[in-house]
Amino acid sequence: MTGTRTDTAGGEPIRVLVVEDDPVAADAHALYVSRVPGFTVSGVAHSRAEAKRALDKRAVELILLDLRLPDGHGLALVRALRAAGHTTDVFAVTSARDLAVVREGVSLGVVQHVLKPFTFPTLRDRLQRYARFRETIATEGAEAGSQAEVDRALAALRPPSRVALPKGLSAPTLESVTAALRAADRGGLTASAAAERVGVNRITARRYLEYLVDTGQAERTPHYGHVGRPELHYNWRG
Repeated sequence: MTGTRTDTAGGEPIRVLVVEDDPVAADAHALYVSRVPGFTVSGVAHSRAEAKRALDKRAVELILLDLRLPDGHGLALVRALRAAGHTTDVFAVTSARDLAVVREGVSLGVVQHVLKPFTFPTLRDRLQRYARFRETIATEGAEAGSQAEVDRALAALRPPSRVALPKGLSAPTLESVTAALRAADRGGLTASAAAERVGVNRITARRYLEYLVDTGQAERTPHYGHVGRPELHYNWRG
């Protein structure tokens, strides 16, 4: 995956070093990164030592860092990098739920924690937020003119607050329906098409689609045929 490039009209892509000891997971993570416009995979490392050598050879803007590496903890790598003057941003990738590790990561400048296993839409969302954060920092200038500008820059990194789902809806199914809708072409999806892609019945799919409409994440458009009631198509608003 090294060197995979996805240029955008906005300038040079953000270079990412993937650090992951599992070769299969490393390839998957690199593939995910390469599929997000505006990002490019600068290299793949399978240990702290490999990552250090890669960073000594080339500059990167972001490290996608597994925390459990064969030659030590990932945060030890971050500490060493900070001591050496490296300011590269870090996404910590881990299956551990230890909040003490999260706290230590924040103190070292880790900008995102992504829990394994994760899907492509999950990583894509975090990367897109990171890109918006960098864009906001670049456009605001060297100094923030107000507290609102600082808040706006930091808010770009945070996902929107999650509210409790209505009774009968589950978070995993909602994530699947959302992913299917986001992956659909401009014609969107009908409830039947969404049901087929997710593996639920049409009525269930429609409940989730309507929830996305109600929360402002999707929009509903009637498509009129020659006879009968119009067919509803749903499109992701992002």
